[in-house]
Amino acid sequence: MSTPAASTGAATTARATDTRWPAILCWLAVALEGFDLVVLGAVIPELLATNAIGFTPEAATLVATLSLVGVGLGAAAVGPIADRFGRRYTIIFCVLFFSIFTILVAFSPNVALFTTFRFIAGLALGAVMPGCLAYISEHNKSGKTGKATTLTMTGYHAGAVAISLLAVFYSHNWHLLFIAGGVAGLVLVPLLWWKLPESQEFVEAQGSTTAAPKTGMAGLFVGRFKLVTIGVWAASFMGLLLVYGLNTWLPKIMADAGYEVSDSLVMLFVLNLGAVVGLVIAGWLADKHGTKPIVLMWFLLAAVFLAALSIPMTSQILLNIAVFITGVFVFSAQVLVYAFVSAIYPPTARGTALGMASAVGRLGAIVGPFITGTLVTAGIAYPWGFYLFAVVAVLGFAAMVIVPKAVDHAGR
Repeated sequence: MSTPAASTGAATTARATDTRWPAILCWLAVALEGFDLVVLGAVIPELLATNAIGFTPEAATLVATLSLVGVGLGAAAVGPIADRFGRRYTIIFCVLFFSIFTILVAFSPNVALFTTFRFIAGLALGAVMPGCLAYISEHNKSGKTGKATTLTMTGYHAGAVAISLLAVFYSHNWHLLFIAGGVAGLVLVPLLWWKLPESQEFVEAQGSTTAAPKTGMAGLFVGRFKLVTIGVWAASFMGLLLVYGLNTWLPKIMADAGYEVSDSLVMLFVLNLGAVVGLVIAGWLADKHGTKPIVLMWFLLAAVFLAALSIPMTSQILLNIAVFITGVFVFSAQVLVYAFVSAIYPPTARGTALGMASAVGRLGAIVGPFITGTLVTAGIAYPWGFYLFAVVAVLGFAAMVIVPKAVDHAGR
């Protein structure tokens, strides 16, 4: 016969297990987003080399661009939906939606349908991350969103690394890579339905009898939230410009600087390894010292180390250390902006705030590779690309400076 103490202990363990499920599932959903977003870049070389289904460089550029446009539109659209109908159903529907269309991409008979299915999948892919971050910030009862947000976002890098490794062995069978991402999503959907309850904070906000803060876009421009919204939008734009600009062109810039091509590819891996370490450190510091001071420091340090990469280094070890440290600050500066958004907006506008910050950031994701590519074409990407990146990081810092550190849910 069990004792009351044993029963209490078992109940506590059960509750702890139940509490862990939402964090695990949101991490997996974000990992799938990383997997399915990066898969296109992983297979484009093979598609072009074999002229699969009629792929040309122009077609690849169009697909890549429209994919990012779809992601941005999805991020912008999901917020009001999540704030009105809940986080649970939004996440489940988006994972189901992008999984189906990712599988359809694999069976596209021509470039036109490939592009169409990829754009539609992008709409749901862009919606997953804001929904998951809104959910996980509300699931975290401590009220500190730094660690919860950054740990969840490590899932994105795990997914990106997973597809990169799979592509090494299976890029010749590009269909299989899309099918893998889609099937994984379909497997996750029943788990989400079974183990992902609705956000309790969202339920309480919906059922409140007091005057609720404004929802949707209107909630982003109430009182002092105007400054917050403008600042985080600008910071998010700068942050993703850095992330995508570096991830797209770092190997080429470093090759132009005279480093070996193989070393340049290693640098990209080192950069992303630094990103994962940076996310863990940044989240811990943000919860301990406040998100705004840490995001300001992160943008400034990113600027310093980006500028430092313009200095020729004869030691490969020293160069990789510099690239690693740059990754620590560049990637997590952007994620800390999301953590700040999660903490400062009320539940009735949080999904919209995260979605719009992500959507505006996606514009930076499009602009970053374009501007850097222009510098590469002009033959001045090294060192001027790093000077440009350093200036962008300083602009991200300036954008967050104007943001009030604290605003109540009424915008005061």
